[in-house]
Amino acid sequence: MTHMDKIVDFTSYRKAKLMLKATYEQVDLLKEVLRGRINEDTASVHFSELASHAQLLHRTGRLILTGCGSSYYAALVGEYVLEEIARIPVEVEYASEFRYRNPPMDRNTVVMAVSQSGETADTLAALREAKRRGHMTLAVCGAAGSSIAREADGGIGLSLQPEANVTSVTAFMGQVMLLTMLALYLGRMRHLSSQRGERMIRELQKMPEVVRRALSCESAVCSLVARYADMRNFLCLGRQYLYPVALEGALKLKELSHVHAEAFPAAELKHGPIALIDADVPSLVLIPRSAVYDKVMSNLEEIKARGGPVIAVACEGDERVAVQADDAVFLPDVPDYLQPLVTIVPLQLL
Repeated sequence: MTHMDKIVDFTSYRKAKLMLKATYEQVDLLKEVLRGRINEDTASVHFSELASHAQLLHRTGRLILTGCGSSYYAALVGEYVLEEIARIPVEVEYASEFRYRNPPMDRNTVVMAVSQSGETADTLAALREAKRRGHMTLAVCGAAGSSIAREADGGIGLSLQPEANVTSVTAFMGQVMLLTMLALYLGRMRHLSSQRGERMIRELQKMPEVVRRALSCESAVCSLVARYADMRNFLCLGRQYLYPVALEGALKLKELSHVHAEAFPAAELKHGPIALIDADVPSLVLIPRSAVYDKVMSNLEEIKARGGPVIAVACEGDERVAVQADDAVFLPDVPDYLQPLVTIVPLQLL
């Protein structure tokens, strides 16, 4: 081994340790995001930062979320949860594309910039373009004093310390949690019943402990690492809420493990990606306990029929997955809209 090889190995080892530390710190991150924001009297959450914009948010007819990398994938989760719970039409755009486009937007369209650092050049440029065109802008940002946080009309923050690691871990979890809480906030402002709001609050308050339980999958993930360490190509498949998680998981495999990984909606497997499957291309299949469960299991069976190894991430007690997958990681069962917060954990550890 050359001196340079030793430096590269040490750098990769240090990077992995920092990422593992950050993964475990996400339990405290969720507690911090929730702290002071739960309002049981109104069966909602409280964002003091948005109080002066409540009237405009109430009549918002469309949200455009924009970001880059992991923040873009968190925004995709936000699209699902905001449309389901707040019933507001949402579009998600890569900031690098949105800044150069001229899409039609009426005056009730709100543009939301999602960024960990608050200094992402493309996201900042997209925010400025939206403001130039006269639209209200919001920020979901990890740094309160950042350019994006300062220039947006309003925002909700994570108060993240800069990660000592190029591969961000905590931002995705925190952004998804904040966007989920924003969906509750906007939903209660519009149509969501107090009973549904109360139930969501109880479910959100449980999430730090649920994620702590999910972290106990580390030993199972370590076994997977030993088995698949020599593989150089992976497919990551998910549907609905878990499709953005598959994208984030593939990104983490590329960034940290330096292997080729691609993510697809599971239903798109038959439209091209299935041609890549063989014994040397494992598939990470994220299996929700939801209306599309049988559909995803059908995809799993298609992969197995073509000799592809399947690593399943599924809910505890799923005996069908235990029998059919080559390997499986089992996680606490939560409602559909909270599954991204749990399912991302083993992908970060992997």
